[in-house]
Amino acid sequence: MVSRRAALGLGVVGAGLVAAGGAVASAYGRDMARARALVAPELSRVIPSRFGTLEYAEAGKGVPLLMVHGTGGGFDQGLFFARRFSEAGYRIIAPSRFGYLRSAFPDDPSSENQADALVDLLDALDIDRVAIAGGSAGALSAMSFAIRHPGRCAALLPLVPASYVPRDTPVQSVPPEQMQMAMAALRSDFLFWLAITTLPDLLTQALLATRPALIKAADPAEQARARHILEAILPVSLRADGLLNDARLASNPAPMPLETITAPTLALSYEDDAFGTAAAARYIGERVPGARVKVFADGGHIGIGHDAESFAVIDGFLKQIGYAS
Repeated sequence: MVSRRAALGLGVVGAGLVAAGGAVASAYGRDMARARALVAPELSRVIPSRFGTLEYAEAGKGVPLLMVHGTGGGFDQGLFFARRFSEAGYRIIAPSRFGYLRSAFPDDPSSENQADALVDLLDALDIDRVAIAGGSAGALSAMSFAIRHPGRCAALLPLVPASYVPRDTPVQSVPPEQMQMAMAALRSDFLFWLAITTLPDLLTQALLATRPALIKAADPAEQARARHILEAILPVSLRADGLLNDARLASNPAPMPLETITAPTLALSYEDDAFGTAAAARYIGERVPGARVKVFADGGHIGIGHDAESFAVIDGFLKQIGYAS
């Protein structure tokens, strides 16, 4: 339930913008048109899976890399995060997870069922084995894939994984009341647009778990990357079911039998990620046989200042294990 103060906060901001009249309507219409263009149906395909429709898109040519997006994403986010790989000789396959964009939202949208749906996608594409990267909440699906389908998993890459780690208390990126304000906007394109337009620092901290000061100190390219990640959550109305499911799965992730993972594994994170994924990455390194771990000193949840370095670490790992040439 959204707190009264959070609702009042959005209401006061909304009243002020409504008073601005046509300029607000024009800006909202322009931004929404741009957001919808990034997820236009002609940019992706859909296949039938055992859990309903599954959407995906591809970019690049070469060895396949299955890029499983994080919270607030879809195929578009997967392609965006993997753009360096598609430019470097990888064939990126980017699905939309359950409840995102044109993918179905089944009765049981678990990470395990999502992993099985990814097998259906590989079968449709006639791909036997694949390296799989999963970002944030998407790491849960990627890890489940490696556990449930070891014969199909050539390498596992949990990136800023929102996975289980023993803790006394759950991690909160912002105070609960502010998170409630952010979550209040998740089924309304206008409210979400309003929030990121008027309260970008709050949404950056709440949803991207990255200090706004870190972004402001970064170079222009990294600032633009962070801004795109936040703005590209629109249209949020097409992602709301997935977002809320991720909030359920990642807020209290269940332990997994990590000791059974046989695929070469590299877990990557950033020490100051407010979602606490550095600890999760290290836990994966402790439990998965032979796993490697890379934790940068800073970068927040989206790796600000380390985009090129992170690519180099992952690319080097895949080449070292003989998956990529």
